[in-house]
Amino acid sequence: MTVLVETRADFTLETARRVAWDGEGVELGARARAAMRLGRQRLERILERDPDVTIYGVTTGLGQLARKRLTPEERERWAAMSPARIAASWGDPLPERVVRAIVLARLTNFVEGHAAISPEIALGVAAMLDQDSLPEVPAQGQGGAGEILSLSHLFSGLAERMKPAAKDVLCLINGSPSATGLVTDAALVADRRLDLAAQIFALAFEAFNAPLDHLDRALDGYWNNPHDAWALLRLRELLGDGHGGERRPYQAPVSFRIVPRMLGQARRAATMAAEIAAESLQAVTDNPVWIDCVGDDRPFGRFISTGGYHNPHAVLAMDALSAACANLCVLAARHGAKLLDGAVSLLPDQLNVPEAGGDDRRAYMGCLPMAQTGYEEEARIYAQATLLPGGESGGFGQNDVASPVFLSWSKQDRAGRCLDMALASLVPIALRALDVTGRPVPPGLAALEETIREIEPDIAQRPAFGPVVASIAGALRRDIYPS
Repeated sequence: MTVLVETRADFTLETARRVAWDGEGVELGARARAAMRLGRQRLERILERDPDVTIYGVTTGLGQLARKRLTPEERERWAAMSPARIAASWGDPLPERVVRAIVLARLTNFVEGHAAISPEIALGVAAMLDQDSLPEVPAQGQGGAGEILSLSHLFSGLAERMKPAAKDVLCLINGSPSATGLVTDAALVADRRLDLAAQIFALAFEAFNAPLDHLDRALDGYWNNPHDAWALLRLRELLGDGHGGERRPYQAPVSFRIVPRMLGQARRAATMAAEIAAESLQAVTDNPVWIDCVGDDRPFGRFISTGGYHNPHAVLAMDALSAACANLCVLAARHGAKLLDGAVSLLPDQLNVPEAGGDDRRAYMGCLPMAQTGYEEEARIYAQATLLPGGESGGFGQNDVASPVFLSWSKQDRAGRCLDMALASLVPIALRALDVTGRPVPPGLAALEETIREIEPDIAQRPAFGPVVASIAGALRRDIYPS
């Protein structure tokens, strides 16, 4: 299928999911094409009417050469220059779903004429989404003042195949579509990961036999925020009435009682990421960008330089996701340890049911919380705040502040994967606790149980937990990431 785009309002999270995750193409509709033609005509008329006008990158040089005025001949040469030499970064590539989101976001500046790109170049960008593969964009080394390093990797081939006119190359490599694509991907991933985390924490809650009072519906209003209310409701949906038997007679440890609030915090972070992604998908961030000038002597408007190529809101949202993942890793590790400690859990110590003749040491699971501690501590590293870099971008002149958005995406991605591994390590402990006490898995968690049992029906009998837990983590990720 193909997504029809006419205006900026058509760039939504659902559009991004269809294009970036489901692989659908994009058609620029008649309204968008007309707006792009008009935008291009405005630029040409401004240049004709005022040959001495200052438009960054069009009548002047770029970056450190912004003070240089270009002659008409130089303008033509600069317009045709490939941005390939700017693609100086290298390292591990972004997933293709993220690159597709960036290409989609690149079109936002075009469709209403703000960038003044030549329409055929814009159509070439949209056509990239129909290709079997896209150019690789490194996730590392992106320390530029804007996003020109990443976007040059992505669009150099297009610029070299076509015949760009004045400003066309700048329309491809300026602005902040990379930040938009990164935070959009983070938001889409977070939504899926959060529900999976809720399922696994509900499983551990039931395995510990924690009092259902900790999830009482009265708390929905008492805690006075929609995110905690969502978490309480979701946990109640997953657990139902529990096993129906007698439950723990007094409160569970803090790590169990605060699950709704910590899931609520994670949902707040995911909601913020979705809101910022939705804003960014419809934002015009080009530099220079056309603005209307109603009522003055500039009938075709004017082009101004801006800081739109920095999106600190995307950084803030992704940092919040990293912090939420690190906090949930802590809870997962505590739950694993507490389930194994009979003095706390009131369950068989170490979840070990000795057979005749002594302990069944094959069932020992005490090393899993150790592994969880490793994932927890790694996630904590990624959860540090991503601030504006202290050093100058490129070290001199105009480009004196780098954008940290790629760093924040990489950290939330790695923190999320640490959470996947911490949760995958908790699942077998929780299932073992239910098995040794003869309690069923609640119906709301039956699909999760089935997924895990297909990997290993009796995980307690495994001689090595690492490989099977890795398989569980892989199964969880298949529910989080697009195939």
